[in-house]
Amino acid sequence: MVLGAGLLIRSMVGSAEVFLYSSALALSGGAVGNVLIPSLIKRHFPGRAGTMTTVYTTALAVGTMLAAAATVPIQRATDGNWHVALGVWGAFAAVAAIPWLALSRSEPERHGASGGTGARALLRSRMAWAVAAYFGTQSMVAYIMFGFLPKILTDGGYTTSQAGLVLGVFTAIGIPVSLVVPAIASRFSDQRPVVAAFVFFYTAGFLGLWLAPSALAWVFASLVGVGMGSFPLALTMLAMRTRTPEATAALSAFGQSTGYLIAGAGPLVVGVLHESTGGWTLPFLLLFAVVAVQLVAGWYAGRPGYLEDERVLAR
Repeated sequence: MVLGAGLLIRSMVGSAEVFLYSSALALSGGAVGNVLIPSLIKRHFPGRAGTMTTVYTTALAVGTMLAAAATVPIQRATDGNWHVALGVWGAFAAVAAIPWLALSRSEPERHGASGGTGARALLRSRMAWAVAAYFGTQSMVAYIMFGFLPKILTDGGYTTSQAGLVLGVFTAIGIPVSLVVPAIASRFSDQRPVVAAFVFFYTAGFLGLWLAPSALAWVFASLVGVGMGSFPLALTMLAMRTRTPEATAALSAFGQSTGYLIAGAGPLVVGVLHESTGGWTLPFLLLFAVVAVQLVAGWYAGRPGYLEDERVLAR
């Protein structure tokens, strides 16, 4: 409901400040869902975490693709009215609230022990910080790409329609990736090879978009889209690195809230770098640095082990 309210408010205003604040309101609603879903999966489907995470992340990928591909056509169909093009997505939030309201009436209240996974303990946990850094870096890349990929392409000679099509391909790649990644990652206790594979795809795609944005842009964007499989991998890690639903909820809240705070700076920094230099060299160098941090954080977070077994939490 908060997500829907933010989407509707920002679609009706003409003030940039109110638009930004209402966007933050909408994102806060989405963030709550992202934090809670992994713990609900752990609680209700303890033996099928990989399968249910696949369902969840695939639904996210489908929604992302539809929004990216359909917003501009909706705007054009309404004589260039961007208020309608953005506001229509608030209706989806209203529809999504209905089953949750129905389920909340029959869901019994649960009182689970924290298992030593309180905020103070997580602040001392290396694994928790590694998960947060991994979430933050993969989200930062996603925010930057969703915000600036069309601009990169139009600066490289693409029309807005062509850039929108490439953006649609970019987001569509997330659907098959979301179908495959959780199932593969949950089969093994060590996710570090998958972490390294995504970093490779990121690096190859960024190099192509940076050095040759006007040639085969959809190929390079697709490579980055495969690299963004780091998001379903990060969600899968929440269940793989914890033993109980309570620990999953704690790690999810800490990792995602801290990670998204880190990620939020990405688009702003890229915008400032591009505006101050008039080019894309520094923004791409920033992306390479973010991916390097992602590799280091993912290498630690992807190791076999459980959050509850760390010494700082076991004391």
